[in-house]
Amino acid sequence: MSGSLEVPLQVTLRNVPHSEALDAEIRRRAAKLETLHPRLTSCRIALERDGAHQRQGQQFRVRIDVRAPGQREFVVDRGHDEDLAAAVRDAFDAMTRRLEELAHEERGADKARATRT
Repeated sequence: MSGSLEVPLQVTLRNVPHSEALDAEIRRRAAKLETLHPRLTSCRIALERDGAHQRQGQQFRVRIDVRAPGQREFVVDRGHDEDLAAAVRDAFDAMTRRLEELAHEERGADKARATRT
């Protein structure tokens, strides 16, 4: 991330082994989120593996939690059977869509204020 976050990017791994490739992918995708909404104040990402399911393989969950000033908290929580990369992709894609919607809403509100003055 470019460093404009008030709270540095936080990545938590639970029962997921650390890998440089995974870390790089998460950081790349988190930096993209910041370009969609440059005033993000925090971005927390949690990756979790739950291998307790008997009839299915490992379950992976990815939770992304971002905040912007004056805005509510935005949370995406995605899971995937046996594929951590897919869970990461799906979670970041969902958060990207949410921040794009927020940016669109904010631009519309700015235009409405400009036409009233």
